[in-house]
Amino acid sequence: MTPLNYTKKVLKEFQHPTNMGEIKNPDGHGMVGNPSCGDVMEVFLRIRNNKIIDIKAKTFGCIAAIATTSVLTKMVKGRTVEQAMRIKKEDIIKKLGAMPPIKIHCSLLGLNALHKAIEDYKKKKKEEKNNEQEKKNRREKNRREATPGAKRKTKRNVK
Repeated sequence: MTPLNYTKKVLKEFQHPTNMGEIKNPDGHGMVGNPSCGDVMEVFLRIRNNKIIDIKAKTFGCIAAIATTSVLTKMVKGRTVEQAMRIKKEDIIKKLGAMPPIKIHCSLLGLNALHKAIEDYKKKKKEEKNNEQEKKNRREKNRREATPGAKRKTKRNVK
């Protein structure tokens, strides 16, 4: 570890983070912050067939926050949503070699932002499914009403 108690891997990820930026119109977006240290993280997801095909992050924070977010994006890309949800802070720290104990909370911020992005994706997917069902129901109702000769139950034709 360096004099600042960061491993060389942590410093490398901090100096050259990957998957940083923003995805326009993401399938999922999550944002979290830690009021005590001022770190803020955003995660943007592009998901196809339940697989995370792209992930970008914006991190305003310390060395540990940037490094853990960078590693997290590499770990998540190409995984299914369920696999991504099973990643733990220990998995991230292991990839980095170690983390000063006082900075471990930073790895949680990235995970929390990822979880919020996945929750957002699932919410959008559910709303999309409900909208599709409503459209299907309307089309079916319109088709029935437009069918010539279709009898409706009225007091006159119900015996």
